[in-house]
This record gives sequence, structure tokens and C-alpha cells, in this order.
Amino acid sequence: MSAKPEVGKDPTRHDATYVLRICAVAALGGFLFGYDTSVISGAIGPLREYFHLNAIETGWAVSNVIVGCAIGALAASWLAHRLGRRMTLFICAVLFSIQSIGAPLTTHFFWFVIYRLIGGVAIGVASTVSPMYMSEVAPKDMRGRAISMQHFALVIGQCIVLLVNYLIAHNASNEWLRDSGWRWMIASALIPCVIFCATIFLIPESPRWHILRGREDEALKTLTRISNEEHAISLMAEIRASSNREEPDAAFSFKKLLADRNAIWIIFVGSMIAGLQQVTGVNVVLYYAPMILTSAGGTLKSALGQMVWIGVAQLIGWIIGAWLIDKKGRKPLMRFGSIGMAISLFVIAWGLYTQNTGFLTLFGMLGFMGMFALSWGLVCWVLVSEVFPNRLRSVGMSLAVAVQWTMNFIVSQLFPVINENAYLSQKFHGAFSMWLFGFFCLLALWFVSRCVPETKGISLEKIEDTMMSVAPLNKDAHKTKNNF
Repeated sequence: MSAKPEVGKDPTRHDATYVLRICAVAALGGFLFGYDTSVISGAIGPLREYFHLNAIETGWAVSNVIVGCAIGALAASWLAHRLGRRMTLFICAVLFSIQSIGAPLTTHFFWFVIYRLIGGVAIGVASTVSPMYMSEVAPKDMRGRAISMQHFALVIGQCIVLLVNYLIAHNASNEWLRDSGWRWMIASALIPCVIFCATIFLIPESPRWHILRGREDEALKTLTRISNEEHAISLMAEIRASSNREEPDAAFSFKKLLADRNAIWIIFVGSMIAGLQQVTGVNVVLYYAPMILTSAGGTLKSALGQMVWIGVAQLIGWIIGAWLIDKKGRKPLMRFGSIGMAISLFVIAWGLYTQNTGFLTLFGMLGFMGMFALSWGLVCWVLVSEVFPNRLRSVGMSLAVAVQWTMNFIVSQLFPVINENAYLSQKFHGAFSMWLFGFFCLLALWFVSRCVPETKGISLEKIEDTMMSVAPLNKDAHKTKNNF
């Protein structure tokens, strides 16, 4: 018999502490994501010397991991459906551990790439499944804050690894950094990997996954723990209705997806949000900032020290964004951040172009990372996690994150080639790519304003109608109806 709620008690009140606690464990996937993608920023210089890499090979040393990320993102859909969100995150932790042991021990560039690819697969899966899990366990009125923990963990991972890189490089000789320093930088990720493996089974499986697999008793137990039994039963009915009683693997019918206009539009919007995040130039700052700052007149050690401040700026941006996301909404943050990022990139470009680098370049990078963190860094993951209805979430997020990593690969692979092009270097002094990224930020501003609805406070079971309200065909139909 169902327990009745206490008189005067809000039946929709949630145990926010419990929700944030289980999301914090899932967010360790985001921590490893940030740690592993940023560790290369300190290691790339010594790696380039150790393996005698040219510009194309340097780009490959950075971007090979992103190939693994794209593969992992595509595999995440199948894994999350078959094994569940929790077991999939455990597999990520194991793959991270393999990379953290293998890559530092290798003496051949080929095997370094292989191990980094394995780590990339783990990043791709984690970057899909961690926010997916958070969106499915968090109540709608605190979903933004809960999913923002993914980005918080990502930022903390980046800040810590930037500090670790700096401490390893501090007072070390260039010869030691070339032969051993980069190995310690990459191996340091093993510590959070072990913590993730040890804690992942302390959290429950996603109740929405349980319902899709027909395990309603287990789903009811988790949802009741999050709020109470009355609200849990009501929410389970909404989840079943939104899923249209489809079989758990129905989302993998791509032929069916192509015939579904709603699905095509929603996946297009989600993929564009994910892809546009990467053409803002964020990973150029994260991966290549030491190279840019060194070329601007500093040493590698001073550049790694300045990278710590870039991490701090990113953390401050996240704090501001997390505070505002459930108050002001997603779109205002995205629009404000896009404008701020474009201005910051133009400042960096002007400093490089006029060769008046010094603090001007660093100031632009600090502004860019702060603006990115409070907008596209944070809100992108929230939107990608919540714009897909239950029936599309696994496959939709996999495709969107795969697009994201594909764009990441293209940008990371091409940047060294563009940056070291003799004509562009002589003509623009490294500013060309920054101008280009600035214009992409303005494109991102236009897309969000035109094609992305506000999703603050919308339940996942009602998100499809919200997404379709801004679809071009729906707009045209609405105009035609009004004309009559």
C-alpha cells in the first residue's frame, strides 16, 4: 500500500542533498574528462621534443585522443542502453586507468597514440553518460544546478591538472621535462581514476533507464528516495507516457528516426549546440595556450604558471553561471557569453597582430575562459542533456557529443598548421585564427537566438513540445494559421 504524504507536506519536495550527492559521484566522469583533456597542455612541449614532432604530428599528438572521444560518444548510446548508465561509467573509469598507466610508460609515439585513443574513448563515453545520468535523476527545478556539477567537475579537473603540471615543471630542467616530466603529468590521472572506480557503485541506477527496461520496482525505489512515493508514482506515469511504451532499443532504429521530423529537428539542434561549442576556440586555449604564451615572449614555466590563472578564471565563470542558470535561464547566459567570448578573442587577436602581447594576450585569454565557462562551457552540457525527450536521449546525446568531438578534432588538428603557416604568421602574427574563432562566436550567438528555446523549468517529459515550438515548419504553420 502506498504511503500517504504527511498533512501540509509538499508532495513535490525533493531531497536536494541526496540528488547532489549522487550527481557528485557521477560528475567524477566529468572530472576525469577535464583532467585528461587538459593534461596535454603542459606535456605537449616536452612531448614534441621527445618524439621530434613536426607541426602535423604535434596536432595529431593533441587531437588523436579526440578520435577516441568521437568513437566513445557513438558507443555510449549502445552501452548506456544495454548496460545502464552506472556500469557504463565504471567502464570509463577502467579505460581511463589503462591510459594513465600505459601512455607514461611508452617510448614509442605509436603506442603513445594508442593509449591516448583508449583514454579518448573513455572521455567520449563519460562526456555523454555523466550528464545523461544527472539529467535523469535530477528534478526539473534543480536540473540546471545538478547538471552544472558535470561542468564544475570538468573545470576543477582542468584547474588541478594545470596546477599539477606547473608543480611538476617548477624548478625542473628542460631535459628532465623532455624525458620524464610529461610522463608524470599524464600518470597523475591514475589517482582520480581509482577514486571513481571505488565510488561509482555507491549511487543508484537511473530510474528512467529502469523504466525503459521494465524494472519499475527499482525505479520507484530510487524516485521515492529522491522525493516521496506519491510524487514518484506520478512521475513514473509521465515517463511511461512520454516513452509511448516503446521497447528499450527502439531508439536505435535510425530508419525510424529519419522518418520522424521531430527527431531530426531536435537532434539537429542538439548537435549544432555541441558542435558550435568547439568552434569558439576553447580547446585552442586549453591545449595550446602554453605555446601561444611562449611565442608571445615568455618561457614554458611562466606560461604554465599563467595557465593556472586561466583555470581560476574558468572556475569563477562557472560559479557565476551555476548561480544564474536556474534563475535567469539558459538563453540569456548563452547570448551574453557569446558576445563576451567574441570580444575577448578580438582582444587576443589585436595583441598578437600588433605584437603588443604581454598582459594583453593573457587578459584576453582570462576574459575568454571566464565568459566561456559561464555560458557555452556550462550551458552547452545542460542543454545537450535536456533537449532530447526520453525516447531519443541516448542516441541523441551520442550523436551530439560525437559531433562535438569531431569538431574538436578538426579544430585541434588544423590549428598548429594554420598557426605555423609562413604567410599567415608573417601577415597576422598568429592573430588570424583568433579572428576566425571570434566570428564563430557571433555565429553561435545567432543560432542560439534563432533556434534554441528556453528550457528552464521544463520537465524532460514535456521537452519535445518545447523544442518543436521553435522548429521552422512549426513557425510556418503558425504563421499560415494566423493568416487565415
